[in-house]
Amino acid sequence: MISTKEIQDLEKEYGHLFEIDSNLDRLVRRIELLGYVNPMNIEREKQRFFASKFTTEPEFKYPKLKFDPYKLHRLFFSQRLERINDERIRRLYQEVIYHYSNMIQCIETIGRGKKFYYNSLRVYGTPTERDVQNARFILHFDDEPASSDMEKVFSPEEACDYFENFAKRYDFPLNIRFSKNMAAEAMVSNSEQALLIKKNIKFSKNQLLTLANHEIGVHLVTTYNGLLQPLKIFSNGLPKNVETQEGLAVFSEYMGGALTLKRLKELAYRVLAADSLIKGYSFADTFDLIHGQYKLNKHEAFGITLRAHRGGGFTKDRLYLSGLRKIYKRYQSEESLDILLTGKVALDDEEAIRYLKTLGLAQPITHKGLSFNQKLNTNPTLDFILNNLK
Repeated sequence: MISTKEIQDLEKEYGHLFEIDSNLDRLVRRIELLGYVNPMNIEREKQRFFASKFTTEPEFKYPKLKFDPYKLHRLFFSQRLERINDERIRRLYQEVIYHYSNMIQCIETIGRGKKFYYNSLRVYGTPTERDVQNARFILHFDDEPASSDMEKVFSPEEACDYFENFAKRYDFPLNIRFSKNMAAEAMVSNSEQALLIKKNIKFSKNQLLTLANHEIGVHLVTTYNGLLQPLKIFSNGLPKNVETQEGLAVFSEYMGGALTLKRLKELAYRVLAADSLIKGYSFADTFDLIHGQYKLNKHEAFGITLRAHRGGGFTKDRLYLSGLRKIYKRYQSEESLDILLTGKVALDDEEAIRYLKTLGLAQPITHKGLSFNQKLNTNPTLDFILNNLK
Protein backbone atom coordinates (compact mmCIF):
# COMPACT_ATOMS: atom_id res chain seq x y z
CA MET A 1 0.00 0.00 0.00
CA ILE A 2 1.37 3.41 -0.94
CA SER A 3 2.06 5.87 1.90
CA THR A 4 0.75 9.43 2.21
CA LYS A 5 4.31 10.74 1.88
CA GLU A 6 4.81 8.83 -1.38
CA ILE A 7 1.52 10.20 -2.74
CA GLN A 8 2.57 13.74 -1.84
CA ASP A 9 5.91 13.27 -3.62
CA LEU A 10 4.14 11.98 -6.74
CA GLU A 11 1.71 14.89 -6.67
CA LYS A 12 4.65 17.31 -6.62
CA GLU A 13 6.27 15.59 -9.59
CA TYR A 14 3.07 15.01 -11.61
CA GLY A 15 0.92 17.91 -10.40
CA HIS A 16 -1.11 18.47 -13.58
CA LEU A 17 -1.75 14.73 -13.98
CA PHE A 18 -3.13 14.39 -10.45
CA GLU A 19 -5.27 17.51 -10.89
CA ILE A 20 -6.85 16.12 -14.07
CA ASP A 21 -7.21 12.66 -12.51
CA SER A 22 -9.01 14.18 -9.52
CA ASN A 23 -11.28 16.26 -11.77
CA LEU A 24 -12.27 13.18 -13.78
CA ASP A 25 -12.96 11.29 -10.54
CA ARG A 26 -15.54 13.89 -9.49
CA LEU A 27 -17.20 13.76 -12.92
CA VAL A 28 -17.22 9.99 -13.34
CA ARG A 29 -19.02 9.41 -10.04
CA ARG A 30 -22.19 10.80 -11.62
CA ILE A 31 -22.41 8.39 -14.54
CA GLU A 32 -22.70 4.79 -13.30
CA LEU A 33 -24.61 3.30 -16.23
CA LEU A 34 -26.09 0.34 -14.36
CA GLY A 35 -27.76 2.77 -11.96
CA TYR A 36 -29.82 4.12 -14.86
CA VAL A 37 -30.37 1.21 -17.26
CA ASN A 38 -32.29 -1.06 -14.88
CA PRO A 39 -36.06 -0.48 -15.31
CA MET A 40 -38.12 0.60 -12.29
CA ASN A 41 -41.21 -1.45 -13.23
CA ILE A 42 -39.76 -4.88 -14.04
CA GLU A 43 -42.26 -7.00 -12.09
CA ARG A 44 -45.33 -5.16 -13.38
CA GLU A 45 -44.22 -5.46 -17.00
CA LYS A 46 -43.24 -9.10 -16.50
CA GLN A 47 -46.77 -9.92 -15.31
CA ARG A 48 -48.28 -7.97 -18.22
CA PHE A 49 -46.02 -9.79 -20.71
CA PHE A 50 -46.93 -13.21 -19.31
CA ALA A 51 -50.65 -12.32 -19.24
CA SER A 52 -50.47 -11.44 -22.96
CA LYS A 53 -49.06 -14.92 -23.67
CA PHE A 54 -45.67 -13.42 -24.49
CA THR A 55 -46.84 -11.03 -27.21
CA THR A 56 -47.16 -7.53 -25.68
CA GLU A 57 -43.94 -5.52 -25.76
CA PRO A 58 -43.01 -4.36 -22.22
CA GLU A 59 -43.01 -0.63 -21.58
CA PHE A 60 -40.16 -0.09 -19.18
CA LYS A 61 -39.62 3.07 -17.17
CA TYR A 62 -36.17 4.29 -16.14
CA PRO A 63 -34.76 6.60 -13.45
CA LYS A 64 -34.48 10.28 -14.27
CA LEU A 65 -31.01 11.67 -14.95
CA LYS A 66 -29.30 13.41 -12.05
CA PHE A 67 -27.00 15.41 -14.29
CA ASP A 68 -27.05 17.57 -17.43
CA PRO A 69 -25.43 15.46 -20.21
CA TYR A 70 -24.32 18.47 -22.27
CA LYS A 71 -22.67 20.20 -19.32
CA LEU A 72 -20.97 16.97 -18.26
CA HIS A 73 -19.61 16.41 -21.78
CA ARG A 74 -18.23 19.94 -21.75
CA LEU A 75 -16.52 19.41 -18.39
CA PHE A 76 -14.87 16.20 -19.60
CA PHE A 77 -13.51 17.83 -22.74
CA SER A 78 -12.39 20.98 -20.91
CA GLN A 79 -9.60 19.03 -19.18
CA ARG A 80 -6.25 20.46 -20.29
CA LEU A 81 -4.53 17.23 -21.21
CA GLU A 82 -1.74 19.12 -22.99
CA ARG A 83 -0.38 19.83 -19.50
CA ILE A 84 0.48 16.14 -19.09
CA ASN A 85 4.04 15.99 -20.39
CA ASP A 86 4.27 12.22 -20.75
CA GLU A 87 2.79 11.36 -24.16
CA ARG A 88 1.82 7.78 -23.22
CA ILE A 89 -0.08 8.94 -20.14
CA ARG A 90 -1.68 11.79 -22.09
CA ARG A 91 -2.97 9.32 -24.72
CA LEU A 92 -4.31 7.07 -21.96
CA TYR A 93 -6.31 9.93 -20.47
CA GLN A 94 -7.62 10.91 -23.91
CA GLU A 95 -8.97 7.39 -24.30
CA VAL A 96 -10.49 7.58 -20.81
CA ILE A 97 -12.32 10.81 -21.68
CA TYR A 98 -13.63 9.42 -24.98
CA HIS A 99 -14.81 6.29 -23.13
CA TYR A 100 -16.75 8.24 -20.52
CA SER A 101 -18.16 10.54 -23.17
CA ASN A 102 -19.61 7.43 -24.81
CA MET A 103 -21.02 6.34 -21.45
CA ILE A 104 -22.81 9.69 -21.06
CA GLN A 105 -24.35 9.25 -24.51
CA CYS A 106 -25.52 5.79 -23.48
CA ILE A 107 -27.16 7.10 -20.33
CA GLU A 108 -28.87 10.10 -21.97
CA THR A 109 -30.46 7.85 -24.63
CA ILE A 110 -31.78 5.10 -22.30
CA GLY A 111 -35.32 4.19 -23.29
CA ARG A 112 -34.96 5.82 -26.72
CA GLY A 113 -34.76 2.63 -28.77
CA LYS A 114 -32.15 2.49 -31.52
CA LYS A 115 -30.34 5.60 -30.28
CA PHE A 116 -29.42 3.81 -27.06
CA TYR A 117 -28.63 0.57 -28.91
CA TYR A 118 -26.14 2.27 -31.23
CA ASN A 119 -24.45 3.98 -28.27
CA SER A 120 -24.34 0.62 -26.47
CA LEU A 121 -22.62 -0.90 -29.52
CA ARG A 122 -19.91 1.76 -29.33
CA VAL A 123 -19.16 0.86 -25.72
CA TYR A 124 -19.72 -2.92 -25.65
CA GLY A 125 -19.77 -4.12 -29.27
CA THR A 126 -21.89 -6.97 -30.62
CA PRO A 127 -21.25 -10.75 -30.51
CA THR A 128 -18.86 -12.03 -33.15
CA GLU A 129 -19.67 -15.14 -35.19
CA ARG A 130 -17.18 -16.99 -33.01
CA ASP A 131 -19.04 -15.87 -29.87
CA VAL A 132 -22.30 -17.20 -31.31
CA GLN A 133 -20.67 -20.51 -32.31
CA ASN A 134 -19.26 -20.91 -28.80
CA ALA A 135 -22.69 -20.22 -27.30
CA ARG A 136 -24.36 -22.81 -29.52
CA PHE A 137 -21.60 -25.31 -28.72
CA ILE A 138 -22.36 -24.96 -24.99
CA LEU A 139 -26.10 -25.31 -25.54
CA HIS A 140 -25.61 -28.68 -27.27
CA PHE A 141 -24.74 -30.31 -23.95
CA ASP A 142 -27.55 -32.04 -22.06
CA ASP A 143 -28.67 -30.46 -18.80
CA GLU A 144 -27.24 -32.01 -15.67
CA PRO A 145 -29.56 -33.52 -13.04
CA ALA A 146 -30.91 -30.98 -10.58
CA SER A 147 -29.44 -31.08 -7.08
CA SER A 148 -30.59 -29.73 -3.73
CA ASP A 149 -27.94 -27.00 -4.06
CA MET A 150 -30.05 -25.56 -6.89
CA GLU A 151 -33.25 -25.15 -4.84
CA LYS A 152 -34.07 -21.50 -4.21
CA VAL A 153 -34.79 -21.46 -0.49
CA PHE A 154 -32.69 -18.61 0.95
CA SER A 155 -34.15 -15.16 1.58
CA PRO A 156 -32.33 -11.89 0.74
CA GLU A 157 -31.62 -11.50 4.48
CA GLU A 158 -30.05 -14.98 4.61
CA ALA A 159 -28.07 -14.10 1.48
CA CYS A 160 -26.80 -11.01 3.31
CA ASP A 161 -25.57 -13.18 6.21
CA TYR A 162 -23.89 -15.57 3.77
CA PHE A 163 -22.06 -12.76 1.94
CA GLU A 164 -20.94 -11.15 5.21
CA ASN A 165 -19.48 -14.45 6.36
CA PHE A 166 -17.81 -15.07 2.96
CA ALA A 167 -16.25 -11.58 2.99
CA LYS A 168 -14.47 -12.20 6.31
CA ARG A 169 -11.59 -13.79 4.38
CA TYR A 170 -10.97 -10.45 2.63
CA ASP A 171 -9.38 -7.44 4.26
CA PHE A 172 -11.92 -4.84 3.18
CA PRO A 173 -15.35 -3.72 4.44
CA LEU A 174 -18.53 -5.19 2.96
CA ASN A 175 -21.34 -2.68 2.60
CA ILE A 176 -24.66 -4.31 1.69
CA ARG A 177 -27.98 -2.76 0.75
CA PHE A 178 -31.19 -4.10 -0.78
CA SER A 179 -32.79 -2.92 -4.03
CA LYS A 180 -35.99 -3.70 -5.94
CA ASN A 181 -35.05 -2.32 -9.36
CA MET A 182 -32.35 -4.70 -10.53
CA ALA A 183 -32.04 -7.07 -13.47
CA ALA A 184 -29.41 -9.10 -11.56
CA GLU A 185 -29.90 -11.00 -8.27
CA ALA A 186 -26.90 -9.16 -6.81
CA MET A 187 -24.37 -6.65 -8.16
CA VAL A 188 -21.60 -4.35 -7.01
CA SER A 189 -22.10 -0.60 -7.18
CA ASN A 190 -18.59 0.64 -7.83
CA SER A 191 -19.39 4.26 -6.96
CA GLU A 192 -20.92 3.27 -3.61
CA GLN A 193 -18.45 0.44 -2.89
CA ALA A 194 -21.51 -1.62 -1.99
CA LEU A 195 -23.00 -5.02 -2.77
CA LEU A 196 -26.64 -4.64 -3.82
CA ILE A 197 -29.00 -7.58 -3.19
CA LYS A 198 -32.32 -7.88 -4.99
CA LYS A 199 -35.39 -7.85 -2.75
CA ASN A 200 -38.32 -10.26 -2.87
CA ILE A 201 -36.52 -13.22 -4.45
CA LYS A 202 -35.04 -16.50 -3.22
CA PHE A 203 -31.49 -17.77 -3.69
CA SER A 204 -30.10 -21.29 -4.00
CA LYS A 205 -27.00 -22.49 -2.14
CA ASN A 206 -25.03 -22.68 -5.40
CA GLN A 207 -26.25 -19.23 -6.43
CA LEU A 208 -24.91 -17.74 -3.19
CA LEU A 209 -21.50 -19.35 -3.75
CA THR A 210 -21.53 -18.14 -7.36
CA LEU A 211 -22.43 -14.55 -6.47
CA ALA A 212 -19.93 -14.47 -3.60
CA ASN A 213 -17.03 -15.56 -5.83
CA HIS A 214 -18.16 -13.27 -8.67
CA GLU A 215 -19.15 -10.08 -6.86
CA ILE A 216 -16.96 -10.16 -3.74
CA GLY A 217 -14.09 -12.30 -5.01
CA VAL A 218 -13.47 -10.13 -8.09
CA HIS A 219 -15.66 -7.03 -8.45
CA LEU A 220 -15.14 -5.79 -4.89
CA VAL A 221 -11.51 -6.91 -4.94
CA THR A 222 -10.85 -4.73 -8.01
CA THR A 223 -12.92 -1.90 -6.55
CA TYR A 224 -10.83 -1.75 -3.38
CA ASN A 225 -7.52 -2.40 -5.17
CA GLY A 226 -8.35 0.45 -7.50
CA LEU A 227 -9.08 2.79 -4.60
CA LEU A 228 -5.60 2.07 -3.19
CA GLN A 229 -3.85 3.14 -6.40
CA PRO A 230 -2.28 6.63 -6.63
CA LEU A 231 -4.44 7.47 -9.69
CA LYS A 232 -8.23 7.36 -9.40
CA ILE A 233 -8.76 6.12 -12.96
CA PHE A 234 -7.98 2.63 -11.67
CA SER A 235 -11.09 2.59 -9.48
CA ASN A 236 -13.31 4.42 -11.97
CA GLY A 237 -12.34 2.13 -14.83
CA LEU A 238 -10.11 2.16 -17.86
CA PRO A 239 -11.78 1.86 -21.31
CA LYS A 240 -13.08 -1.53 -22.42
CA ASN A 241 -12.51 -3.15 -19.01
CA VAL A 242 -15.85 -4.99 -18.81
CA GLU A 243 -14.87 -8.09 -20.81
CA THR A 244 -11.78 -8.69 -18.65
CA GLN A 245 -13.52 -7.92 -15.36
CA GLU A 246 -16.51 -10.17 -16.09
CA GLY A 247 -14.18 -12.87 -17.44
CA LEU A 248 -12.23 -12.78 -14.17
CA ALA A 249 -15.46 -12.88 -12.17
CA VAL A 250 -16.84 -15.96 -13.96
CA PHE A 251 -13.40 -17.60 -13.79
CA SER A 252 -13.53 -16.99 -10.03
CA GLU A 253 -16.81 -18.94 -9.97
CA TYR A 254 -15.06 -21.78 -11.82
CA MET A 255 -12.02 -21.87 -9.53
CA GLY A 256 -14.21 -21.51 -6.44
CA GLY A 257 -16.19 -24.62 -7.36
CA ALA A 258 -19.40 -22.71 -8.06
CA LEU A 259 -19.60 -22.75 -11.87
CA THR A 260 -22.15 -25.19 -13.27
CA LEU A 261 -23.20 -26.19 -16.78
CA LYS A 262 -26.50 -24.41 -16.11
CA ARG A 263 -24.63 -21.18 -15.36
CA LEU A 264 -22.44 -21.60 -18.45
CA LYS A 265 -25.60 -22.06 -20.52
CA GLU A 266 -26.98 -18.86 -19.02
CA LEU A 267 -23.94 -17.01 -20.38
CA ALA A 268 -24.51 -18.68 -23.76
CA TYR A 269 -28.17 -17.58 -23.81
CA ARG A 270 -27.00 -14.03 -23.08
CA VAL A 271 -24.79 -14.10 -26.17
CA LEU A 272 -27.70 -15.26 -28.33
CA ALA A 273 -29.97 -12.60 -26.82
CA ALA A 274 -27.39 -9.88 -27.57
CA ASP A 275 -26.95 -11.28 -31.08
CA SER A 276 -30.72 -11.11 -31.63
CA LEU A 277 -30.59 -7.33 -31.25
CA ILE A 278 -28.51 -6.82 -34.39
CA LYS A 279 -31.03 -8.98 -36.26
CA GLY A 280 -33.80 -6.57 -35.28
CA TYR A 281 -35.60 -8.90 -32.87
CA SER A 282 -38.28 -7.41 -30.65
CA PHE A 283 -38.49 -8.29 -26.94
CA ALA A 284 -41.10 -10.95 -27.76
CA ASP A 285 -38.91 -12.36 -30.58
CA THR A 286 -35.86 -12.74 -28.31
CA PHE A 287 -38.02 -14.29 -25.60
CA ASP A 288 -39.41 -16.75 -28.15
CA LEU A 289 -35.87 -17.69 -29.20
CA ILE A 290 -34.81 -18.44 -25.62
CA HIS A 291 -38.07 -19.87 -24.27
CA GLY A 292 -39.83 -21.18 -27.37
CA GLN A 293 -36.90 -22.65 -29.30
CA TYR A 294 -34.36 -23.45 -26.57
CA LYS A 295 -37.02 -24.34 -23.97
CA LEU A 296 -35.56 -22.38 -21.09
CA ASN A 297 -38.28 -21.79 -18.46
CA LYS A 298 -40.24 -18.58 -18.88
CA HIS A 299 -38.93 -16.77 -15.78
CA GLU A 300 -35.27 -17.28 -16.66
CA ALA A 301 -35.95 -16.54 -20.33
CA PHE A 302 -37.63 -13.28 -19.34
CA GLY A 303 -34.61 -12.31 -17.22
CA ILE A 304 -32.15 -12.93 -20.07
CA THR A 305 -34.36 -11.10 -22.58
CA LEU A 306 -34.79 -8.17 -20.18
CA ARG A 307 -31.03 -7.84 -19.70
CA ALA A 308 -30.51 -7.65 -23.48
CA HIS A 309 -33.42 -5.32 -24.31
CA ARG A 310 -33.26 -2.92 -21.35
CA GLY A 311 -32.63 0.66 -22.33
CA GLY A 312 -33.38 -0.09 -25.98
CA GLY A 313 -30.74 -2.77 -26.61
CA PHE A 314 -27.90 -3.42 -24.16
CA THR A 315 -25.06 -5.62 -25.44
CA LYS A 316 -22.87 -5.77 -22.30
CA ASP A 317 -23.94 -9.37 -21.56
CA ARG A 318 -22.21 -10.68 -24.67
CA LEU A 319 -18.82 -10.07 -22.97
CA TYR A 320 -19.08 -12.59 -20.11
CA LEU A 321 -18.44 -15.66 -22.23
CA SER A 322 -15.68 -14.16 -24.39
CA GLY A 323 -14.08 -12.74 -21.24
CA LEU A 324 -14.12 -16.16 -19.56
CA ARG A 325 -12.54 -17.73 -22.66
CA LYS A 326 -9.69 -15.20 -22.64
CA ILE A 327 -9.03 -15.47 -18.90
CA TYR A 328 -9.15 -19.28 -18.98
CA LYS A 329 -6.67 -19.27 -21.88
CA ARG A 330 -4.33 -17.05 -19.88
CA TYR A 331 -4.67 -19.32 -16.85
CA GLN A 332 -3.81 -22.34 -19.00
CA SER A 333 -0.61 -20.58 -20.09
CA GLU A 334 0.25 -20.23 -16.36
CA GLU A 335 0.45 -16.43 -16.46
CA SER A 336 -0.39 -14.55 -13.26
CA LEU A 337 -3.77 -12.82 -13.10
CA ASP A 338 -2.72 -10.40 -10.36
CA ILE A 339 -2.06 -7.39 -12.60
CA LEU A 340 -5.64 -7.67 -13.90
CA LEU A 341 -6.87 -7.10 -10.33
CA THR A 342 -5.09 -3.71 -10.09
CA GLY A 343 -8.45 -2.00 -10.56
CA LYS A 344 -11.11 -1.85 -13.25
CA VAL A 345 -8.65 -2.66 -16.04
CA ALA A 346 -8.52 -4.72 -19.24
CA LEU A 347 -6.09 -7.28 -20.63
CA ASP A 348 -5.03 -4.66 -23.18
CA ASP A 349 -3.97 -2.33 -20.35
CA GLU A 350 -1.17 -4.55 -19.04
CA GLU A 351 1.65 -2.74 -20.84
CA ALA A 352 0.34 0.65 -19.68
CA ILE A 353 0.06 -0.58 -16.07
CA ARG A 354 3.63 -1.90 -16.13
CA TYR A 355 4.80 1.44 -17.49
CA LEU A 356 2.94 3.36 -14.76
CA LYS A 357 4.56 1.06 -12.19
CA THR A 358 8.03 2.10 -13.36
CA LEU A 359 7.03 5.71 -12.59
CA GLY A 360 5.50 4.86 -9.20
CA LEU A 361 2.03 5.71 -10.56
CA ALA A 362 0.72 2.15 -10.13
CA GLN A 363 1.27 -0.17 -7.18
CA PRO A 364 1.17 -3.96 -6.66
CA ILE A 365 -2.25 -5.22 -5.60
CA THR A 366 -3.23 -5.33 -1.92
CA HIS A 367 -6.22 -7.70 -2.22
CA LYS A 368 -5.85 -11.05 -3.99
CA GLY A 369 -8.40 -13.10 -5.91
CA LEU A 370 -8.47 -15.90 -3.33
CA SER A 371 -10.36 -18.41 -5.49
CA PHE A 372 -7.65 -18.32 -8.17
CA ASN A 373 -5.42 -20.56 -6.05
CA GLN A 374 -8.16 -23.01 -5.03
CA LYS A 375 -8.94 -25.01 -8.20
CA LEU A 376 -12.13 -26.43 -6.68
CA ASN A 377 -13.91 -27.32 -9.94
CA THR A 378 -14.63 -31.07 -10.12
CA ASN A 379 -16.85 -31.11 -13.22
CA PRO A 380 -14.97 -32.63 -16.22
CA THR A 381 -17.68 -31.39 -18.63
CA LEU A 382 -16.80 -27.77 -17.77
CA ASP A 383 -13.11 -28.46 -18.38
CA PHE A 384 -13.93 -30.03 -21.73
CA ILE A 385 -16.08 -27.05 -22.76
CA LEU A 386 -13.59 -24.40 -21.66
CA ASN A 387 -10.73 -26.21 -23.41
CA ASN A 388 -12.71 -26.32 -26.65
CA LEU A 389 -14.09 -22.79 -26.89
CA LYS A 390 -12.79 -21.16 -30.10
